[in-house]
Amino acid sequence: MTTTAAHAQPACKPVQGPRRTLPPTRVVLRALRPDDARTFLAAARISRALHHPWLRAPQTPQQFRALLARAAQPDHYTHLVCLRDSGAAVGVINLSKIVRGALCSAYLSYYVFAGHERQGLMREALHAAVRHAFGALKLHRLEINIQPGNVASRALVRACGFTLEGFSPRYLKIGGRWRDHERWALLADA
Repeated sequence: MTTTAAHAQPACKPVQGPRRTLPPTRVVLRALRPDDARTFLAAARISRALHHPWLRAPQTPQQFRALLARAAQPDHYTHLVCLRDSGAAVGVINLSKIVRGALCSAYLSYYVFAGHERQGLMREALHAAVRHAFGALKLHRLEINIQPGNVASRALVRACGFTLEGFSPRYLKIGGRWRDHERWALLADA
């Protein structure tokens, strides 16, 4: 095979099939559904203070529908993190901007809902999402961008094996302001 032919073929291909429930331990990850709107929006509203200034989760039915529309795209997965025993919504994990071909990477983002923080639930969920990304989706690299002051999030990704790669000034506009971020990554073969 020539070098040109090797680059023309995708280095990784998406796994076909339904977006299924992923089984970690105390939590399960499942696709976000339209009938989650009421529960999701209530949890997001209650979590506004917890999330500020790090992110703005969808707060309105229109914003929830926009999240569902993004989740339906082939380069995006949105998983609702739920307690295995009760089904209660704990948080959200997104794999977005999934790139195939020679890059095989995605951005990973997440947030926990108030009342479920600091219990290790998102650590379990993040481990499951990483297994899914590197296993079924056959990705090579995951990247997370975190504001430097978000100590809990930085501790979470460090505990999950992510490595700090760099600093991006004025990287992302959140709440009307450009915010600095640290770039963390994890490789499938690390």
